[in-house]
Amino acid sequence: MDPAFWEQFGQVFFTTVTLLVLIFGLLGLLIPVFPGLTVMWLAILVYAIIQASLDNMNWIGWLMFSLITLLMIGGNISDNLIIAKHVREKDVPWSSILWSFAAGIIVSMFFTPIMGIIASPVALFLAEWRRLKDRDSAMAHTKAWMTGWGWSVAARMGIGMVMVLFWGLWVWAIA
Repeated sequence: MDPAFWEQFGQVFFTTVTLLVLIFGLLGLLIPVFPGLTVMWLAILVYAIIQASLDNMNWIGWLMFSLITLLMIGGNISDNLIIAKHVREKDVPWSSILWSFAAGIIVSMFFTPIMGIIASPVALFLAEWRRLKDRDSAMAHTKAWMTGWGWSVAARMGIGMVMVLFWGLWVWAIA
């Protein structure tokens, strides 16, 4: 077989695997504790390193990679800020918010991410119910957490889609 065939086959295979990891990371953004943006960025980092080692990176590729990196950093920061902002508007103390985040992470590590999704608002509800001794107020604070989570999922999904778009421009339109 012609070596050019294998080189092209390898490039198509590698690009396809990268795209599949990006889709996996994008779908993972639906899970609050899953670092989907970071997973996506790592796939793009590997792609950039391999392209650079093959001498296939130009300034546009590096520019797109830099923009994608900034999106990943901003998305990871904004995620927690959006949720915290919604519950802080209800005067929920940071201690209850931290209990909520910790419960989601710990339960996800030992059980499943779906259980972590459930554990986080339940932990907030229990912390607030214990603090306030008022079930209705605790429920209102938990609803604020759920609203913040919804907005953070929307923001992360939007950022993730822009990351995929920039990568796609880099790979198919610009290269």
